Amino acid sequence: MRSFFYRGRFIFIPLAVAAFLSVAGFVVMSLWNYLMPVIFHLGVITFWQALALFVFCKILFGFGKGGHKGGAPWMRHRMAERFKNMSPEERERFKEKWGQRCGPGRWGEHHNWDSYADESVKAAE
Repeated sequence: MRSFFYRGRFIFIPLAVAAFLSVAGFVVMSLWNYLMPVIFHLGVITFWQALALFVFCKILFGFGKGGHKGGAPWMRHRMAERFKNMSPEERERFKEKWGQRCGPGRWGEHHNWDSYADESVKAAE
């Protein structure tokens, strides 16, 4: 029974990818042909042009590697562990170094660095 599913995935996966690309191409074509000629006075496109546009956009803009705002939870935990093991002087040097590298903003002057120290205390309890 296991060998059937093992062999079946070599058939199922390409069919699933082809079905997904077909649906994505049809959706892109439909939306383009419904909106773009009316709004921007552009011409209509074919299915193959829509599929190429979809693939082109995926290459340019990525494949949906979303993340949590403020970084991944495992990264915050790692930072909390690192802050827990630092002395106050090391923390200040670390803040200055990241402020110089990244400038003000997310990792610079306006970041609440003490939250990592608070997380490390909570994690230790």
